[in-house]
Amino acid sequence: MTIFKLGELFSGPGGLACGALQSQSDDGAYSLEHAWANDYDADTCSTYIRNICPNRPETVHLGDVKELDIESLGEIDAFAYGFPCNSFSTIGKHKGIANEKYGQLYWYGIKVLRYYKPKFFIAENVSGIRSAGSNDFQVILNDMRESGYRLNVNLYKAEKYGIPQTRHRVIIVGIREDLDVVYRVPDPAQFHDIDISSRTALHNIPVDAPNNEIRQLSEKVIRRLNYIAPGENVWQAEANMPEELHIKTKTKISQIYRKLDPDKPSYTITAAGGGGTYGYHWTNRELTNRERARIQTFPDNYEFVGKYASVRKQIGMAVPCRLSEIVTTAILNSFAGIDYPWVEPNLQE
Repeated sequence: MTIFKLGELFSGPGGLACGALQSQSDDGAYSLEHAWANDYDADTCSTYIRNICPNRPETVHLGDVKELDIESLGEIDAFAYGFPCNSFSTIGKHKGIANEKYGQLYWYGIKVLRYYKPKFFIAENVSGIRSAGSNDFQVILNDMRESGYRLNVNLYKAEKYGIPQTRHRVIIVGIREDLDVVYRVPDPAQFHDIDISSRTALHNIPVDAPNNEIRQLSEKVIRRLNYIAPGENVWQAEANMPEELHIKTKTKISQIYRKLDPDKPSYTITAAGGGGTYGYHWTNRELTNRERARIQTFPDNYEFVGKYASVRKQIGMAVPCRLSEIVTTAILNSFAGIDYPWVEPNLQE
């Protein structure tokens, strides 16, 4: 078996790694193993270590990527990075590369590509990256291409791949241009028979599953939730709600006090910290962190480290494990020369 060593920047709590390390080519000839990872958040790194590499904590580097000694990390065959989306998200200011704090962070992945020259890479970001700045997306793609990679650029809709969440993310797969390997987007039609309803996703969570505590809500919040029907948010219910329960803000984010519809996939689980954007069960309570993790397709034994709010944020920033596994399996099949159902990418390079 050929085992590719995987390095990660902006690794988050390990959603991408969790899926990637479970994948292998259909003939069993190719798989992945963890090599190293980096993130700036201490709880996130602790979560990654606990679940991905408990016997090799020294391979997870806590700290600002700007201060990371990239050349000392170690040789890799595969690279993944979900560079921070703050400057590309439409929820944020959408400044793109011009954002001094976040916009240039993608470049540290370019440094990895140019120094280690891995056989392939996976880069992930929000759908809003396509329109951030003036021409930022093309600048990023050109930098990747000029690092020596053929690119496959696609907007993946997680719910089309059997994931119980309407999460839409741009994933760029790059194959080193000297390799006779062609990656193609897995055909989502393979997954159309999977039940992706929230009811099924949250069914039968083990009583001893970690991170499953129910957060206590104030009496006022519970009263507000009583007026909101499954699938609705606070704005849709406001006409029938007493004045004292109205939300006093001009920013009408659709997720505020929005309940899941048990018969539909969840809306996007986010790391946003604004009031009311936490995710709510169709009954009158907030989702538990384990329920959020289920929606992100983390295994029930995947234990998140940190206080409640930290765990909620970690889960929201993660790549769904199942989507990572699907993409990575297709990459490994491509290296093995195994055909699989595929579709043309839906984004222009």
